[in-house]
Amino acid sequence: MSDAQTLIENRPPSVAALFLERVAATPDAEAYRYPVPPSAGEGPDEWKSLTWGRAAERVYAIAAGLIELGVQPEQRVALAASTRIEWILSDLGIMCAGAATTTIYPQTNADESAFILSDSASRVLIAEDAAQLAKAVEKRAELPDLTHVVVIDPTGMDKDGGADWILTLDELEKRGAARLEKDADLVKERVGAITKDQLATLIYTSGTTGRPKGVRLPHDNWSYMAKAIAATGLVGADDVQYLWLPLAHVFGKVLTSGQIEVGHVTAVDGRVDKIIDNLPVVQPTYMAAVPRIFEKVYNGVAAKARAGGAAKYKIFQWAAGVAREYAKVSQDNFRRTGTASVPFALGAKHKVADTLVYSKLRDAFGGRLRACVSGSVALAPEIGFFFAGAGIHILEGYGLTESSAASFVNPGEAYRTGTVGKPLPGCEVRIAEDGEILLRGPGIMEGYHGLPEKTAEVLEADGWFHTGDIGELSPDGYLRITDRKKDLFKTSGGKYVAPTEIEGSFKSVCPFVSNILVHGADRNFCTALIALDEVALMGWAGENGLGGKPYAEVVAAPETVAMVEGYVKELNEGLQRWQTIKKFRLLPRDLDVEHGEITPSLKLKRPVVEREYAHLLEEMYEGTREA
Repeated sequence: MSDAQTLIENRPPSVAALFLERVAATPDAEAYRYPVPPSAGEGPDEWKSLTWGRAAERVYAIAAGLIELGVQPEQRVALAASTRIEWILSDLGIMCAGAATTTIYPQTNADESAFILSDSASRVLIAEDAAQLAKAVEKRAELPDLTHVVVIDPTGMDKDGGADWILTLDELEKRGAARLEKDADLVKERVGAITKDQLATLIYTSGTTGRPKGVRLPHDNWSYMAKAIAATGLVGADDVQYLWLPLAHVFGKVLTSGQIEVGHVTAVDGRVDKIIDNLPVVQPTYMAAVPRIFEKVYNGVAAKARAGGAAKYKIFQWAAGVAREYAKVSQDNFRRTGTASVPFALGAKHKVADTLVYSKLRDAFGGRLRACVSGSVALAPEIGFFFAGAGIHILEGYGLTESSAASFVNPGEAYRTGTVGKPLPGCEVRIAEDGEILLRGPGIMEGYHGLPEKTAEVLEADGWFHTGDIGELSPDGYLRITDRKKDLFKTSGGKYVAPTEIEGSFKSVCPFVSNILVHGADRNFCTALIALDEVALMGWAGENGLGGKPYAEVVAAPETVAMVEGYVKELNEGLQRWQTIKKFRLLPRDLDVEHGEITPSLKLKRPVVEREYAHLLEEMYEGTREA
């Protein structure tokens, strides 16, 4: 048996048990860093630290406080908050009470929040602030199971006439601490009673269609994930992780489990607008992100170079080309020989480009970044090769909410851009006859909450889970995702088209794109709806006689349409005839979560976008003959 197998098979029944082990092993080591805004409202944030021991005091107080509120094992406690230190402490407190966390994105509207609270039968809601509390107050009549709301930040909070069903997190912790003074072993006893099959987390898929489904993830899923992440060897005890991903999403959540097993430091701040400011302060050695972040960084660097004049932009374009060539050659050589060598001339060009461009880019990431993990949706390979050549190594991974997030990840130095790497230890994979990826292993969900028929549609009796994704395995086990099974469409000419692959290619060609949707099911050619990145576009507008005009006016300008058309032609040169984009329309604004067009994890909701912009799609097909 390998060391990895031993590590995984000898796992405790829960992450709560792992947390107790970590606290006992390294109580005085730093566990978390988190920002505290200045009291005056101006100036930089002050970053504070929590040791594992101090974190445990708060976690145990939260757990005991929930027990005081009457929460029983496996009963649900909902968490509606952004990524912050209190989210992690609350989630651990819920698990240490033997209860289960129901995750709710803070952007979720009152109706859908009420649906999740009701469907999960959540007993307590831990709400971030007055805005999240207001949703529960508005829908309280529809929530007979909800007995209490605990508010993390009480600023501006209305206690509903002093109602005792609303309290602050600080008050909950004080109640818990008082209970622990009388019963010191209360939490340890609850943790000791947890079995591996007990429900730990209920994550509602944000869903690209229809009502969200609650994915039931028992304690064993997270214990396995913690051990499997450690077994990859990708992270060590000396690492510093920068965690900003939504913790309501399975990708963010799994990173908290891995950290507990490994014992490294995590800096927590979910404010996306603070990422650029935080990176030089935190100086992470690794971080996880979704492809949109890397696309934004790439577009931003390109726009900055363009704003510096023709000479600077030419240098950037040259350096970007060198980076891609360097990454492709070095990865190919590593695959064949085990050494990431490059020819002398390419190495010399790369050294010059590093001085002029890449080193500044690495400094912007804090200067110590070993690797980034990318997931949720596919990263355009050309963007991946650019960052790889610049010395920012993006290890793509793959998983779903139903597989506890991490099923595949690229193996460190041997990573291959354009693939999602190899399966984690303990995860089995096979490709069905129609190309669908099937997974089996300790990370797979128990099923959908209260939906046995839906569970049976994707989970076979022998444990194989149907992912709904199409992919292919290399002879040495690297997986490449080609598309979502349900997103594949057939043109009226009978040709299959994988839209996400085309969309990813366009993002690597056009530095101004934010979102793109390729359409063509049962049509005789493909079209596209394109949303442009406001920051990058407005920079271009200033250089092209459109400065000072509002975004919507710039998007509608003939010059902008002509500029994008050039990139569409460039894209089409690399596509099969039936895949090419014959017509496109630019959208008057970017797609966003608030309008329900993308999920909080930044996945495109195709049906919503196609429905909202049906008039533009029909306009592109007017007067064409359908087969």
